[in-house]
Amino acid sequence: MPALTLREVLALDPVRAAEPQLLAGEAALDRPVRWVHSSEVYEGANFLDGGELLLTNGFGLTDADDEVRRRYVRELAARGAAGLAVEVGRALPDMPAEVTDEARRLGLPLLSLHRVVPFVRIAEAANRAIVARGLSGRSAVRPWGDDHTAALLADLADRAALNQPEVEARSALAGFHPGPGARLLGVSLHGTRDVSTVDRAVRLLGGAGVLRAAFPGDVLALLSLPDHGTRPGDPVRAVQDAFRAVAAPGLTVAVGHAVTADGGWLRWSDTLRAARTTVELALTVPAAEPGVPDGPLVTSSRALALERELTRGGVDANRERLARLVQHALGPLLAWEATRPSDLVRTLEVHLRNGCSPTRTAALLHIGRQSLYQRLERIESLLGLEIDDPDLLGELLAAACAHRVVRGTGATGRGGLRTVA
Repeated sequence: MPALTLREVLALDPVRAAEPQLLAGEAALDRPVRWVHSSEVYEGANFLDGGELLLTNGFGLTDADDEVRRRYVRELAARGAAGLAVEVGRALPDMPAEVTDEARRLGLPLLSLHRVVPFVRIAEAANRAIVARGLSGRSAVRPWGDDHTAALLADLADRAALNQPEVEARSALAGFHPGPGARLLGVSLHGTRDVSTVDRAVRLLGGAGVLRAAFPGDVLALLSLPDHGTRPGDPVRAVQDAFRAVAAPGLTVAVGHAVTADGGWLRWSDTLRAARTTVELALTVPAAEPGVPDGPLVTSSRALALERELTRGGVDANRERLARLVQHALGPLLAWEATRPSDLVRTLEVHLRNGCSPTRTAALLHIGRQSLYQRLERIESLLGLEIDDPDLLGELLAAACAHRVVRGTGATGRGGLRTVA
């Protein structure tokens, strides 16, 4: 399907409300419009990529001399602008004759806008139409066809070539309007193509907005929670609790980190990619601690932050490095476990992950405190060190986690674990 033309842009209601008058470039009305921008920077033509319709209120033209005005039009034409629309009647009583003359000479469409309509309304309407036309044109090759939400989520998760105006326009097209200060969290669900789980969680969260779509075997979602002042508390924990309450047994749910909606589209992408990576790790690597029997597995990118860092770039690319780390820090424990039935490495990791709390560790491992003390003494004896030494905590925890990662991915035959964050 062809791109949206300037003629079609002029037919949009917000543009017609501005009472546009075509002063030049009638022969170019069928040229495609790639995007609609507004700018009062009169040295800004170099920032254009070509195909833009530029909106301006004319402030910068009021005190400029004739040659400056002509040069401005020439620079826009040289950059391949689709057209120039100037608001007249406030800062600029009439269109300067030299602007009209230069536009006619170059064949650049020139519009005078005689009624005040906020440029944001014009740009939003036009860019939505441009995005919708573009997505319709992709339907022959995109597996989700005309599902604009799925296309947007896929592009964000894959970090496709995007820009902020495009993401905002496509989000608005899908009915997603994060408010000022809103916090966004990516969510990835494995084991279902039913988006109703997401919808139920959103209802529990009250006031949350959502983009969600089903993909083969998975559901991907981007949730928007009100700003911290409106909804205090930990947003990651709140989203996890909501999914624990509504997800069916057997589902795996991963929640990305919280980002601000006004932090830019790359942040939106980051939380979706973190959620997707985390769900893959949750399916591939044995859990450090026992989960809830017969319930859904609901985790987060921060809960598996160490696993994500250790597998950045994939397990195969890091396998030798991780093996060296494990052998260096835990070699005596591995040698002991190779000849005797024991669970020393797992005990060490659970103990370190829980702040070296004997009570918490014993409860999670379902053993008595006396049995735990015996294991910890054995670990310290074999390693020849005190495991609560602050200088050792990072190395020991990383090594224990690396041992679980390498062992788990090897056992499942999925050494080619994909990581996207």
